[in-house]
Amino acid sequence: MAATPTAEVEIDKTDQTVDGYDKKCIFCKIVNGEMGTELLHNDEDVSCFRDIHPGAPHHYLVVPTKHVGNCKSLGKEHIPLVEKLVETAKEILQKHNVTDLSDVRFGFHWPPFCSVTHLHLHVLAPTSLMGFLSRVVYRLNSYWFVTADQLLQRLNSMS
Repeated sequence: MAATPTAEVEIDKTDQTVDGYDKKCIFCKIVNGEMGTELLHNDEDVSCFRDIHPGAPHHYLVVPTKHVGNCKSLGKEHIPLVEKLVETAKEILQKHNVTDLSDVRFGFHWPPFCSVTHLHLHVLAPTSLMGFLSRVVYRLNSYWFVTADQLLQRLNSMS
């Protein structure tokens, strides 16, 4: 009896993140300059661009330049990254003449309430001018939205 040839199966790696880039992720494409989106900030760690559905007059998304999963997947080692996202957000607001940080919201949608799995900090200002729907979508103390401070507290409490 002749041996049956074994077929080598080629594994499709298109879904994998390679060198911090996930080719199926819209935010990776934006950061990589593939979408024609204006980048307000871009360095090796963090990038920023405007939200396509603004919930406030100033609505920016600050993202890690390399693909990082949603906020639920973060560990204590991500604290410096989250702090850098917030720091960059404040710099972007200052460049756009937003100086009253008491009327600003920095936060993340908590899974499964996020439409893009690439970690992204929503920066909304002034919150006093947010419409009804935006006040619901970016609501403080809700099941679906956590502030940057709440996320940092959660990460700091991890053992």
